[in-house]
Amino acid sequence: MNRRTFLRVIGGVAFTSAVAPRYVFGALGSGSSGVLVEACCFDDLGGWEVDTQFYQQMGGNFLLAHGMGEPVANAKTKFRLPAAGKWRTWVRTRDWCPGDWEAPGRFKVKVDGNDLDPVFGTEPGWAWQAGGEIELEAGEHTLELEDLTGFDGRCDAVFFTREENPELPNDSLAELAAWKDRVTGRAELDIEEDTYDVVIIGGGMTGCAAALAARSQGLKVALVQDRPVFGGCTSEEIRVHTLGVRGKSRDIISKIDTTIWYPNGDEKAKEDQVKRERSMDESGAELFRSHIAIGLGKDGDRITSVEAREVRTGKIRRFLAPVFIDATGDAWLGYWAGADYRYGRESRDEFGEGWDRYGERWSPKEPDNKILGTSVIWNSEQTNTPSRFPEVPWAMPVAKDHEAINGDWYWEYSADHLHQVDDAEQIRDHLLRAIFGAFSNAKRHPKNANVKLKWVAFVGGKRESRRLMGDYIYTMKDATEHREFADTVVEETRALDGHYQRADTGSPYDFLSHAMFLRLDAPYFIPFRCFYSRSIANLMMAGRSFSCSHVGLSGPRVMRTCAQMGVATGYAAVVCKRHGALPREVGEKHIAELRKLIGYEA
Repeated sequence: MNRRTFLRVIGGVAFTSAVAPRYVFGALGSGSSGVLVEACCFDDLGGWEVDTQFYQQMGGNFLLAHGMGEPVANAKTKFRLPAAGKWRTWVRTRDWCPGDWEAPGRFKVKVDGNDLDPVFGTEPGWAWQAGGEIELEAGEHTLELEDLTGFDGRCDAVFFTREENPELPNDSLAELAAWKDRVTGRAELDIEEDTYDVVIIGGGMTGCAAALAARSQGLKVALVQDRPVFGGCTSEEIRVHTLGVRGKSRDIISKIDTTIWYPNGDEKAKEDQVKRERSMDESGAELFRSHIAIGLGKDGDRITSVEAREVRTGKIRRFLAPVFIDATGDAWLGYWAGADYRYGRESRDEFGEGWDRYGERWSPKEPDNKILGTSVIWNSEQTNTPSRFPEVPWAMPVAKDHEAINGDWYWEYSADHLHQVDDAEQIRDHLLRAIFGAFSNAKRHPKNANVKLKWVAFVGGKRESRRLMGDYIYTMKDATEHREFADTVVEETRALDGHYQRADTGSPYDFLSHAMFLRLDAPYFIPFRCFYSRSIANLMMAGRSFSCSHVGLSGPRVMRTCAQMGVATGYAAVVCKRHGALPREVGEKHIAELRKLIGYEA
């Protein structure tokens, strides 16, 4: 007999419980009373950014002082203490670049304008750093974070306690999340929930296209996005222009993609962001910006609901639906639900892939965990006056002697010993060290005296991580042999485009990559069987986590192609509702209807 369960997942650990209308955790024992102020909930963020990328890896949505070498404006908030007396303070933070140098992310914490004793951000790893003791009255007080460097200091939370040695959860992220909810009182709040025809998790190009397609046919749609803006890699936060073709979905995709081609990192991305946000706001889909998915309910082989935490308040909403679309890029829904997935490169013998001039760079003799990497794009500007850039000794072990004043897609990092999901923060930080070090090297030349950093992304642009398996696994040969399918729902003409790190060919710079292209002379096609899970009955997936081999991903991974996948799954949700069907049944019994919605002839 199937048991209805709910899994709330953080740090790779799932906790299973009966589905209940309230979000309640058991007490964690003594040593946890006090007042907790989470940084992402500050009233005034100043120049600090809310970083949501690593919630599952470190247990919070933290504030980041991303000033590109210039200290950012203070983040400020108010809080209340229940009693007067001596309060001990603890700050959850990290030295993101430990070594024989001053920590690059140093900051101060001020209470009522007075500095707490230590400088924070000086201890490695996410942990609670002691802030000393302070005498305070009962009632309202002010709290500030003062950035000292402009180099990505980070703060998760500040805790005030009367206890001398409180037991503060840290290593167990599940305990940490439960403790935060209990101390803040969120554990006692009712969960707001609603039922939809389809719930889409992930608001990049893929998720947006899925929402627009489903709404165009009148479905009640929820679109959940962990960032404050839509677009993913093409958003103003990452700024990659969209590539690929729009296929049969031009009308939908043109509402959300880049209007004209412009260099990656260009501020014209802001104009397209306005267009994209307007298109989504006018769609009629219920939009949940700044909500990060944290778990799901499951009944047998079906997902029953997904929970998402509002980033700025920590409140939780529950979304119920008969079908779900995983557009997260990292395949979070499928991963949590226990769906079949792959990570890394297949053996060259499994699908017969990779036999051209690049050889084993496509597919090795034995399978491994190499995949396409993450990029952080950046640029600078020529000013009318000389400017200085701080010394960055902590960046030089990565940048070495490399010099640059701009960085495009090839500023990419993927390492055998790092996982693109589990180690995502370390990967992003490695690229920041490369950027700041290379720019510092370039600034030593008189010709660059007036050059100043203009923009450095802090949200990484990922290319590949987990790939969910469907009834068909798309491969390199499907593209190179231009195979046609009775259930084709996506088409593309773009070359297969794999990357490998320059360090693999002897370069001293492990943060730069090369591309390997295999240009094709005709379109290739992807079947609907690649867009629903073979093991979770009501889960569809679209975007770079679709069912494919590592090399099969190399062409269709770009944003317009992924948006076509979103359109296909959004329309598939429509067909599911019309017939009371599951995604596999759509492919088996109603594929002509789905293809007609997309724009294919009967």
